[in-house]
Amino acid sequence: MTRILADLPDEDIKWLDQLAAEQGKSRAAVLREAVEAYRAESHKEGFEKYFGLWERHGSTVDGLEYERQLRDEWPDVSDVALAKKKRSAA
Repeated sequence: MTRILADLPDEDIKWLDQLAAEQGKSRAAVLREAVEAYRAESHKEGFEKYFGLWERHGSTVDGLEYERQLRDEWPDVSDVALAKKKRSAA
């Protein structure tokens, strides 16, 4: 393992220290875990990068059901086509 020197803003150091204290870890351990997580995500591309995104962030909403609910808010296209036919026939 190699030690490094990194300059971080004071507010980031305070945040890291608070997080480390909450987790009962050292600041260095939190930083090692952050780099490890970043490396695991950074090599992913396209579909692999975003698949399961909601779940990874704690969402319990089913993405497909959410999409269906949004589409239910859209007007019925058949109603629009019927109204156009009536206007053109008049």
